[in-house]
Order: sequence, then structure tokens, then C-alpha cells
Amino acid sequence: MKTILFCICSVLISFNGYSQQFLVKGKITDKVSGEPLSFANVRVAGSTLGTAANREGEYELRLFKQEAKLIASYIGYKSDTLSVRIESGLTFINFTLEKINIDLPEVVVMPGENPALEIIRKAILKKKKRNDYLNSYNFDAYTKGLVRTNQELLAGDGFLSIGAGTDTSAMIIGGILENQSRGYFLKPNNYKEIILARKQSANFPPTLNVLTGGRLIQNFYTDDIRFFGRELPGPLADNAIDYYFFYLKNTLAQDNDTIYQIFMTPDNSSDPGFEGYIFINSNEYDLVKVDLNLNRAANTGGIFDTVNVFQQFTLFDEMVYMPVDYRLFVKANIIGLVRVGFELNSILYDYEINPEIEKAFFDKAILTVLPDADKKDSLYWLNVQTIPGTDEELDAYLRIDSISNLRFNFWDEFSILSTRINFNRSLSVSAPLAIYHFNRVEGHALDFGMFLNDALDRRLNSSVNFSYGFSDKKLKTNLSSTYLFGDYRTYSIKVNAYNGIKTLFGGSENYNELTSTVLSLLSKYEFRDYYYSKGFALELSGEVLPVLKLNAGFINHTDNSAFNKSDFSFFKKDRTYRTNPPVYETRVNALNFGFRLDLRDYIEDGFFRRRVGQNRSYFLFDGDVLHSSKNLTGSGTDFTRYSLTASGRLNTFRAAYLGFIVKGIYNDGYLPYQMLNLLPGNIELTSRTYSFRTLNVNEVFGDRTVTVHLDHFFGDELFRMLRIPVLKDIELQLNTFINAAYSDVSDKAASILPANIKTLKQVFYEAGFGIGHVLFPIRFEFAWKLNQRNGNNFRFGMNAFIF
Repeated sequence: MKTILFCICSVLISFNGYSQQFLVKGKITDKVSGEPLSFANVRVAGSTLGTAANREGEYELRLFKQEAKLIASYIGYKSDTLSVRIESGLTFINFTLEKINIDLPEVVVMPGENPALEIIRKAILKKKKRNDYLNSYNFDAYTKGLVRTNQELLAGDGFLSIGAGTDTSAMIIGGILENQSRGYFLKPNNYKEIILARKQSANFPPTLNVLTGGRLIQNFYTDDIRFFGRELPGPLADNAIDYYFFYLKNTLAQDNDTIYQIFMTPDNSSDPGFEGYIFINSNEYDLVKVDLNLNRAANTGGIFDTVNVFQQFTLFDEMVYMPVDYRLFVKANIIGLVRVGFELNSILYDYEINPEIEKAFFDKAILTVLPDADKKDSLYWLNVQTIPGTDEELDAYLRIDSISNLRFNFWDEFSILSTRINFNRSLSVSAPLAIYHFNRVEGHALDFGMFLNDALDRRLNSSVNFSYGFSDKKLKTNLSSTYLFGDYRTYSIKVNAYNGIKTLFGGSENYNELTSTVLSLLSKYEFRDYYYSKGFALELSGEVLPVLKLNAGFINHTDNSAFNKSDFSFFKKDRTYRTNPPVYETRVNALNFGFRLDLRDYIEDGFFRRRVGQNRSYFLFDGDVLHSSKNLTGSGTDFTRYSLTASGRLNTFRAAYLGFIVKGIYNDGYLPYQMLNLLPGNIELTSRTYSFRTLNVNEVFGDRTVTVHLDHFFGDELFRMLRIPVLKDIELQLNTFINAAYSDVSDKAASILPANIKTLKQVFYEAGFGIGHVLFPIRFEFAWKLNQRNGNNFRFGMNAFIF
């Protein structure tokens, strides 16, 4: 709440100054050739206000006074200073910069000596002095993002897709987004950015604006530089001299300063990193500019043709150089059919160095989009420091708006490969791929669903599903609705009413319906079991603290056994389906209470609160209590089931990490068979992450269980680190895993079991490894039982999202 009040005050202050603002526009060009100087810097002398030009050398400045001294600068050119008096709301000031043709001292290279290394050493030392002096700062920023494709972009609420276009060769602008933000930093690593205003072309999803709110903006003076989830050493990192090869390419001039132009590339081409040029001044050895590309090793899978980063730095407070812009240019070619590019242009200005900022100001929200950020009108944007739009961008706005204003076309949204047919941006129904399934209980079954998504300002999601089995002759229904409330929809109320069939222990396996149907129809191999259930559930949940989510609810369901009703299959006519097991038939009325402790930072994107840190170490803790009582809730059985789960990720080296899930369940009472905990196993020739690869589906049960899953994902880092020939460059992905389990059934639960079950009263262990490729969607895994060995001591499986 403090954050929002602070930002509202900032906006009100800026509104008070509207009547005093003056706009200065112009172009910066080479004095001789007349060519524009892309990204040249313009600053106001004696202030922290400045900007950078666009690709065409055009700039804009908004000033609060009628007299100012403007300085335009560009490496290799003599800076130009103009004193201006502004007489009207709009003033044009052009700069023509002259190249500096002075004799710079030749660099003498002694045998066995690399002069670039000494420059880098001094620059690293200067960086450390800078960081010692810099305790805090804040700044204003404006960001513009462009998406370019060789086809038109179509967008819904939160997704982006590529539609049919008439131009298959030229890259055109398919989406534009802009935002104004203010950033804050406090040593050692507290950072927060608040987006005050944002806008985008009508066909660009607002949620993707998060990409430009500081999450992609890097600062090459820091050691924490990340791309595609991988931390990369920067040019001034403490280990830069050991990691990169540096070469003094040239010496340039900027006014009276000598600027060293240094080429850099990883010492070993198999190591991910940057290659290109950095620029360091000779007086204090400050980094003043970077123009770098990601090398092939950092470009996983070679998906991107180009990832170029450009950043410049200017002296502030007479002591520290700070970033004044950030440019990111990305191009990708998807299997030769679709070319996509993303361009990010940010200007950072109006720095305040070492201000007093309370640590309490920094919370778990590292990026907050104010709820009214999308509602800022044209008057507001007329008074925002921006990057001038090019003619191409202005044309794109008109073209995109004309496309987005077309009426919704059903046939444009229809796809035979989709599971949904969209009638508009919120309403959809089941598509052909989702209207049929088969199992031995229902036989052939038809399904139909209607779905309402992101209605009522993206707060309401509802669905109603119908299914009819031609063998059991039963109509099944399922109605579900969720309403989200709160500024960032962090509270919810959920209602679910159903009368249908459920998968026995369905929460313990994640195979899709299509896999089960195909295996049954082709080979009579059905790994699932079923039972009938009808009832309802009500749950209220919310983030009562930034790190704590609580939920409470009530469930009611009456369960009955299901029996084989069909023996159909296209093949294997001589086989018979195994018998569907009975369940403990009863009514359950239970109270449910739970919590989630999540210490990760988050982004408040204007609609939702989204956790970040998937590429950093983190821990999650989930707990749940389910209480059923004949006296208190009118249930058919008495039990209390407790569950506690710890999960997360621990980064180990480079981009490698250990993923883990540790789960414990304890039950006291007469827990029905269908509510026991099933250890997650696998069907033949498949495997799933965080499952027991050598156990079958529906094999081991218990109401007092402990399971441990440890999966270490090396990626290709081990092959790179060990410099294994061939393997270090072909991007094979390696993972290893070890799983352990204990399971037992309490006496009370055992007394109402409808059949015998298998438990693991001695701790069970298995281990294995997997191998795959970053561009191949299937990983081949090999697993061995380490104890309690029997018929399935070794198993091979394919791990893929399609199962």
C-alpha cells in the first residue's frame, strides 16, 4: 500500500508540472556526410536529465525551464554544446557532430604482453570503487518494444500467435508496446521498478508488457547478467580475465578523452558468453559503452540468429557512470518458415545518486504495474520523456489498429488440431480433439464443454462439461467457477459441482486423456482405474501476506464403485481388460485447511501477481489438513489427513540445478481406499519427471507415506566443463535422478480396504539418468532399483510432454 501511495504522489507531482513543460526535438547527424548518428546521447548541462536518440538519430527532451544548455555526444566525435531559449511549447534543435581527427598515441605491444588485460584489470578495480561509493539510486525510464515478423501477429489476452500474412519475406512491425517507469536500488541487492503508465498496439497482449518493465534491462556494470535463464560473466566480472580473451582493437576519442575499443570473446568457444566490443575511457578506466552479441554456446539450440546488446553510460554526480540506455535486438528463424524479431529500446534518465531510501520500501514485488497504468490518456503521454517514433513505427500503429478493429472471425480462430473453438476472446467450446474418449467403464464417450475465460475484467473463469458413456449409459456433468478479487487478483472463491466419473488416484499421475484412450483402443492396455463420484466443493483462498497464501474450504462427495462395461478394442481381440477395482462406498463431508509459503519475488503486472525466480534457487512449502467427522460434518467416516510438501530448486554450477520434491502424508482414521496416497509410477516405455521410474501406475499405496524425488538437470554444462570432444558442442542434455519412498497403511484404514494393496515398509531406492537434446522433445531415461529388486529391476522410458 505504501508503494502505491508513493507512486500516486509521484504522478500528481508530475501533473502539477505539466503547464511548465516544453518539448525540444531534433536530429543528430555527422557534419560531413549528414548520416544520422544512431543512439547518440543528449543531456542537459548541470542536471541529471538526458536522453538517447533513436536509430535514425532523432531525439526528444521535455524540459521544465525556458533556458538550457544541451550537450550532444557520440564516441569518435567532438561533442556539440548549444545554449537554447525556448519560446514556445515545441522547439527544434539539430546537432551536427564533427569527427575527431587527432593523432592518438600508438599502443606499443611488448612480446608476451596483452595491453588489453591491464586495461581490463584497472576497469574492474574502478568498478569496485564505483560500487563501494554507490549505496542507492533511483531513476526514470521509458521503454519501447517492437515485435517484427514476416507475418501478422494475432493476440488474445495473454498469448501471441502468428497468423497468415501476405508478406513472406520482409520483416514488418507486428506489435508495439511502451511504458514509463521509475526504478529504485539499495545496496546490497534490493531493486524495485514501478510502471506508472503503459500502452501497446491493440493486438499486443498487455501481460507481455512485463518484458519491458525492467525484467530484460541489464546493467553491464553488475555481475548479475542473465539471458535465457543462464547467468553469464559480464565484461567487468571478477573472473572476466580468466573467462574471456580481450584484444585492444583501436583507440578513439571523445572530446579530450581517449577511448579504448576492446574486442572480447570467451577463451573457449564452448563456454557461453558475450563477444563483441566494449569501450573504456583512459582517464579513470570507466566502462562507457558495450556493443555485444551472445555467442553460439549461450544461444541454446541456435534458435536465434542474433542476440545483440547495446548500452551506453554517462557520468553522474561527478563520481559514477550510470546506464543511460539499453538496446536489445533479437532475431529468430523458426525452421525456415517464420522469422521473428524483438527490439527493445530503453532510455534511463533523471538519476538521483545515494538518496535516502528505506529498506522497508523494497518488498517481494520487484516490478509493480500500477492498476491504472493502462488507463493513462493522451494528455499524460504528451508529457512523458519518450523515444521519437520512426516513420515505420507510425505506419505500423495505423496498420495494426486497422487489423485489430476488424470483427472477430470464427474461421480465423478455428483449428482442427485445437482442443477449443473460440467464439470470442472469452467464450469457447470443445473442439474435435476434445469431444471423444474411451475407457473400459464408459466405453465410447462423447464430451462437450463450454468455457468462459478472463471475463469481468479478467476476474471470472467458468466452465460446464457434459459427457455421456455409451456403455455405462450415464450422463456426467461438471460445473466449475472461480472468481478472483483484489487489486492483483490474489484472492479467489471457487465452486465446483459434479456428478460423474473420476480417475482413481488421478492426482498421482499426469498422463493425458489421449494417451489413455489410444492405448486402450489399440492394445487393451488401460493403466487407469475409475469410480463414480458426485458432490460439490467450495474453497476460499488468498495471499494474506506477500509470502503466505491460506485456503479453507468444504468438500462433499459420495463415491461408488465402477465396473467394466466394454471390451472393445481395434486390435488384441483375444485379450481381456483387467477388472476395474471396487472402492469403499461412502459419503465424505470434510473441512479443508491449507497454506503455501512462497519466498520468491514476484511481478505485479497490472492484473496478476506472478512469481519469478524459476532460474534462481528457491523453496516452496505446502501444507494441508483434511478433517472428516461423523459428528461435526455429518460424514460417513472419521479421519484426519495431514500432508506437507517441500519443493524447489537449488542452483549448483553454471546453469545446472537440483530440483526436489519431498512429501509426507500422515492419516489418523478410517480413510477410504480411493483417498489413499498413490506413489507416482509410470506406464510401460514412458517416464515422468519427479516420479518412480521403476514402479508401475497404481502399484504402491499408503496413508502414511514419505517420498523424496531428487532430479539434477545438468543440461550440457557437464560436457562443456569437462571439455569432452564432440559432446561439448552438440548440446546434449543430461539429467540424473534418485528417488526414495516409504509407505504403510494404518490399522483403521486397512480395516475398510476393499482389496489387498502393496506397500513399502522398508525404504525403497531407485536411481538413473536421462539423455536428450535441446531441440528434441523426447528424453530417453534409464532407471535401476537399488534395493527390493524383483521383476522390474531395470526400466527404459521416454520422457515427453506429449504423453
